[in-house]
Amino acid sequence: MVAMRYRLFLPAAITFTILLSIMGCRNNPNRNTAPADEVIYHVFQRSFYDSNGDTHGDLAGLTEKLDYLQELGVTAILLTPLYESVYYHNYFSSDFEKIDARYGTQAEYLTLVEEVHRRGMKIYMDMETQYVTEDHLWWRDSYGNPASPYSGYILYNDSAQTQPESIVFNLTELLGYDGTIRKITTVNLNHPEVLEYNYKLFSHWMDPNGDGRFDDGVDGFRLDHMMDDLDNKGILPDLFHTFWVPLIGRLKALNPDVQFMAEQADWGSYGFDYLERGCVDRVFAFRVQQAVRTLDKNRIEAFADTTFGNTPTGKKQIMFIENHDIPRFATVVEQHPGKLRVGASINLLIGGIPSIYYGQEIGMLGHAQFGQYGDVVTDANEIPSREAFEWYASAQGEGMAYWYKDTGPWWDESNISPNDGISLEEQQADGESLWNHYRSLIALRSNHDALVNGHYRTVPNTTENVLSFVRESPEERILVVINLGDTTESLTFAGSREWDVAGSGHLQQIWGTSAPQREVGNTLDDIPPYSTQLYLLP
Repeated sequence: MVAMRYRLFLPAAITFTILLSIMGCRNNPNRNTAPADEVIYHVFQRSFYDSNGDTHGDLAGLTEKLDYLQELGVTAILLTPLYESVYYHNYFSSDFEKIDARYGTQAEYLTLVEEVHRRGMKIYMDMETQYVTEDHLWWRDSYGNPASPYSGYILYNDSAQTQPESIVFNLTELLGYDGTIRKITTVNLNHPEVLEYNYKLFSHWMDPNGDGRFDDGVDGFRLDHMMDDLDNKGILPDLFHTFWVPLIGRLKALNPDVQFMAEQADWGSYGFDYLERGCVDRVFAFRVQQAVRTLDKNRIEAFADTTFGNTPTGKKQIMFIENHDIPRFATVVEQHPGKLRVGASINLLIGGIPSIYYGQEIGMLGHAQFGQYGDVVTDANEIPSREAFEWYASAQGEGMAYWYKDTGPWWDESNISPNDGISLEEQQADGESLWNHYRSLIALRSNHDALVNGHYRTVPNTTENVLSFVRESPEERILVVINLGDTTESLTFAGSREWDVAGSGHLQQIWGTSAPQREVGNTLDDIPPYSTQLYLLP
C-alpha cells in the first residue's frame, strides 16, 4: 500500500487557486516558461523489460535500461499508469493508492525516480482518475448503500445507487484479454471530497516522503482523456472551472515546476482551449501527427502552421507520430525505409517537445485490431501495438516482456519475428539503421537552440513533395528541408521574399547525406529522395 501523505492546504494555495480562476491560465504566475530541452520516451512499461523472469516488464527493468535511453538521447520518460487495475494497461483502476504488484514495489519505484533524476532526466506519470471498476472501495462501499460515505464519489442514475453511470462510449463493463470482465463507472469529479482526494493523490506522487522537496517524485503528469464536459454527456460540465483548474492550481502552488500535459479527448482538436482555459502546460499535437502519417506536404504545412502559430506563449505542443492508442508508424508506411526516416525527422525537428513511443526508434510494427477478436469490446484489440520491445535479433532472451504469450490470436499473429531487422541488437550494429538515424538527429537537436526552442515557420516552395520550414530562436536560424518523395528534387522557393530567410550569405549545411547546391536566385538542386537537409542561416 502506498502510504498517502496528507498535508495541510495552505492559505497561500487557496489564494492562488482563487486568483488563477479569476485571471485565467495566461496570467498564471507559476507557469513554467523554461526552455523545453526535452525528448520524451513514452514507455509502455509492461512491454519494455522484465527484470525478474515473470514476463511482465517492470520498474526494476526500466531502471536497468536507463543507460540505453541515455544512449539514445532521450531526456524524459513518460510512464503509463502504475496504479492497481485488473487490466494490463492499468487504466480503470481498482485502487489508486497501490502500485500494480507485477510492476514491483514502492521501493523499486523510488529507486527508478532516484536514478532518473541522478542522470538529469525527468519522469512523468499518466493519470486517469475519472473512472473506477467495481473492485474499487468507492464502488464496493456505495453500491446499493446510500448511507455510504462514498455515495457522492460515484455517479449513480438512481436514488437506490444500483445503476452506476457508464463511461466513455457508454461502456458499463470491459472484457480483458485474459477473460476478466469488470463493471466500470464514472467518478463524480464535481464532489468536493473527490477534488481533495485527487489533490492528495497527485501531491503524493510529486513528494512521496512529504518532506517538501520534489527530488523523489515525478516531474509532471499526463492527464488521460481530459475533458471539460466528461464524455460529452452534460452530466459533468464545466470541469475546467470546477475541477481541473483548481486541482492544477493547488498542485502548482505546491511545486511551481510541475508540468501537466493533457491528452485532449477530441483527437481532432488542436487543444488550445486546454492551454488557455484548462491551465495545462502542454497538449499533444494530434493534427500534425495525423498529417505526418499521410506524408502530404500541404496537410503537414497547414496543420503545423495552425498548431505552432496559435500555441500560447509559455505553453508547448508535444510532437509525436506514435503512441499506445494508434497503429505504429512503421505499419502505416509499410516499413518503407525512406518514409520511416522522414517520419523520424519531422517528429524530432518540426517543433514542440518530441515524444518517441517505445520501439518506434527501431521500426516496430503493430496495428490495433478493432473488431478482429469477436463482437464485444475487449482491451486485447490494442495488444498488437503494445508488444514486447525487441531487444534481440532472435526475438528471445533475458528481459523479453512476453506477458501476453499464448493468450490468444494477438500472440499467434504477433508482429515479432526473429532476424527481420527489427531489433535493437541488429540496428545498433548497422550504422545506417533507423535507430542510428534517431540517435543522430536527437544529438543534432540537442546542440542547436533553434531546434529546441525556436519558433516554427513554413517556407513555401513550389516543389510538390518537399517540405521546407525554418526554426528560429534569438541565437540562430535553421532551415529544414525534407524530401517526402521517392525522386531527386530541385527545390524552388515561392518567391524572393521567402528566400530571404537565407539572407545574402552562404548556406552552411549542418545535416544531410549530400550537399545540394544553391542555384541563381531561389533554388536548391539535387535534394535526394526521402532525405533531410539542415542549413544554418546567416
